[in-house]
Amino acid sequence: MKIAITGKGGVGKTTFAATLARLYAEEGRTVLAADVDPDANLGLALGFPEDILDSIIPISKMRKLVEERTGSGADNQMYKLNPKVDDIPDTYSRTYNGVKLLLLGTVETGGGGCVCPEHVMLRRIISHLILRSNDVVIMDMEAGLEHLGRGTCESMEQFIVVIEPGARSVQTYKNVKRLAEDLGIRQVRVVANKVRSAEDEEFVRSRIPAEDLLGFIHYNTEVIDADRQGKSPYDFSESATEEIRKIKDILDQSN
Repeated sequence: MKIAITGKGGVGKTTFAATLARLYAEEGRTVLAADVDPDANLGLALGFPEDILDSIIPISKMRKLVEERTGSGADNQMYKLNPKVDDIPDTYSRTYNGVKLLLLGTVETGGGGCVCPEHVMLRRIISHLILRSNDVVIMDMEAGLEHLGRGTCESMEQFIVVIEPGARSVQTYKNVKRLAEDLGIRQVRVVANKVRSAEDEEFVRSRIPAEDLLGFIHYNTEVIDADRQGKSPYDFSESATEEIRKIKDILDQSN
């Protein structure tokens, strides 16, 4: 299972991604969680201690590694478009609570046409992760739509947009769906988070096609408390975890 998770900032995509990863690890699956968000906090949501997280450098910031693998550098304007990356996930990831965390980062200056060495490196790593046939790979994408322009996730088996009950969040889903279709992504699924009422559920159901809607995660103060304490929601909120487990079961059945 290869899953990319996106959404506008603040909707709870990282909480969902981390809990989903922990649930797959609970089953004994080999799980790799890749953080592609420049505001990287997937590790905290997975329950990693801060001392481990402080020791991790994003792959996109490892200039020497990028230069070695791509052949780029100040004196070389040419570089490899297919650098060796097969060893990177296992060499540079850190494991805790049964989940491997790979901090990819992003290319801050990259736009839709970016072909810089760092971008080439990240895209090759993501392509390699998709080929890890027996692994569960969960990618916490950067907020917004720029990653779609870079073409880094068109081969994922599941593409999930986390929204909240609001017009702007629904518009993000529509924008993602349109761009994803241009890339040939077959289906964009939706998880509605921070749902407070039956009216919220109806708002979402009336705007999201039934075949795209995976389920609801209700507003939960335990999840907020977990974030304040730098803990994993998986360890802090049984009710939120069970709602995400139901969504996971639907994903498994549809794959």
